[in-house]
Amino acid sequence: MSRPVILASGSPRRRELLRSLGVMFEVQSPDIEEVSAATMPKGVARDLALQKGRAIAAQYPGAVVIASDTVVALGQTQLAKPENEAENANFLRQLSGLPHAVYSSVAVISPSGEDSAVSDTQVFFRALSPGEVNWYARSGEGLDKAGGYAIQGLGAALIDRIEGEYSGVVGFPLSIVIRLLRKHGVAVWGEV
Repeated sequence: MSRPVILASGSPRRRELLRSLGVMFEVQSPDIEEVSAATMPKGVARDLALQKGRAIAAQYPGAVVIASDTVVALGQTQLAKPENEAENANFLRQLSGLPHAVYSSVAVISPSGEDSAVSDTQVFFRALSPGEVNWYARSGEGLDKAGGYAIQGLGAALIDRIEGEYSGVVGFPLSIVIRLLRKHGVAVWGEV
């Protein structure tokens, strides 16, 4: 018997990526305050993904729940979602010409237990001119993205290169998603 799969995220990017794996699912966005007791960025990503997954799993105890969270860190400084254009521009100035880490965690919770893992991708920004920073910040694309940019959109032009999994930078590392869903009995591309 296959269990229903619930994506605990309102992210259209995560919906699109999960759909591309041939997984049938419902969407339920968790209504939690995203606060973590973890102090290291990687731990924050893991903790928040688990919190989101547990919140939805408590409402749907027979389902397979998949949740994710992404933390962008410049050293140990976390760059969340910028609150406005000025903060977005500030984030971009900080990232300009430097590498930073994108930690994307996936948690899968089902009646058989819970599992989580975190991808770590290094993103190298090219040196940005003040005009480029201001133009991108004005575009508004980065306002709802950790770190203030979207690699799958206009933000791709900000990046020199990445080391690691592209889908991890998008916020849903498919290598982890596939492994954890299959471990919990969910068919991906027709295979468990």
